[in-house]
Amino acid sequence: MNLFTRKRNKNDQAAVFLSMNRKQKRYEALVHIYSPDLYRYAYWICRDPDIAQDLVQETCLRAWKNLDSLLDDNSVKGWLFTILRRENARRFERKRLPLVDLDDFELADQYDCHREMENELLGRKIALLADEYKEPLLLQLIAGFTAEEIAVQLDLNKNTVLTRLFRAKKLLKSSLTSVTEKNGEAHG
Repeated sequence: MNLFTRKRNKNDQAAVFLSMNRKQKRYEALVHIYSPDLYRYAYWICRDPDIAQDLVQETCLRAWKNLDSLLDDNSVKGWLFTILRRENARRFERKRLPLVDLDDFELADQYDCHREMENELLGRKIALLADEYKEPLLLQLIAGFTAEEIAVQLDLNKNTVLTRLFRAKKLLKSSLTSVTEKNGEAHG
């Protein structure tokens, strides 16, 4: 090996190291920014803190492996949530898990009993929605996606997403109103 070849190999190694260092920093920034949102969404869809953590870890691992395929940093949030949704689907492909009753879990960070009961009721009512309404609603409420972003995520037309969000909120309002009226009658 001559001097020119050794010098080129060192330059190539330095370039690879610099590229890996950039990739590592980019990845760490993405994980730091989005993992709390990913965890909240994962918890909402599985209702188990351990499974939610596993889903986030699997999402991060898959994101690391495919980080070079992410061309637009503006679409990173949607990209990560798509990975998470697919990881959740893979979880069911691997094995059938028992269904989880929302009554078995408390919603996190509640300050008083009344607020906790309201959130539990809301969670149960959201869980009862058809998937076509529940999924866009959770993407909006938990992940903070816009209608346009949800449309891309679910491969739907923006107007379809807006309609489903409207109907989901209307169904929730109607369901919660009927519960309130029933409780009013029971106490009245």
